[in-house]
Amino acid sequence: MKLHELKPAEGSRSNRKRKGRGIGSGNGKTAGKGHKGQNARSGGGVRPGFEGGQNPLFRRLPKRGFTNINRKVYAIVNLDTLNRFEEGTEVTPALLIETGYVSSEKAGIKILSNGTLDKKLTVKAHKFSASAKEAIEAAGGQTEVV
Repeated sequence: MKLHELKPAEGSRSNRKRKGRGIGSGNGKTAGKGHKGQNARSGGGVRPGFEGGQNPLFRRLPKRGFTNINRKVYAIVNLDTLNRFEEGTEVTPALLIETGYVSSEKAGIKILSNGTLDKKLTVKAHKFSASAKEAIEAAGGQTEVV
C-alpha cells in the first residue's frame, strides 16, 4: 500500500447537511425547525437546565458549604520522590520543577512523609509535615522553610 492509495474507512466520512437550500435537499423551507414556535425563531430555544417552567433540578437540590476564595493549594512531594536525588543534594522548589517531579509551584511546595528516605538531603520547601521533617532529620538531612 502506498500513501496515494489510502482512503478513509467506508461510511466514516459524510457530507455536511446544507440546511435551507431548497426542497430537493430534504432540508429546505423550514430547515428542519418545523413550523413556528420558540425553537423556530431566530435566537430561540431555552437555556441549559430549563425544564419548561418546572422547578429545575439545580434549584430542587439542597445547597451545602461554600468555596473559600482564599484557599491555598500546595504542590505535594512525598519522601519516596526525594529518594531519587543523589546523596547530599540541595532540593529546592526550582529543582523539583526543573526535574519534572512538580509541574507548578502553586501556593508552595509541601513535603509529606509517604514512603521512606534513605539519603542525606538538604530540603528547602514552603511547608513540611511533622513526620516528614522527622524522617529527613533522622536520615541525617536538614529541612529549611523557604
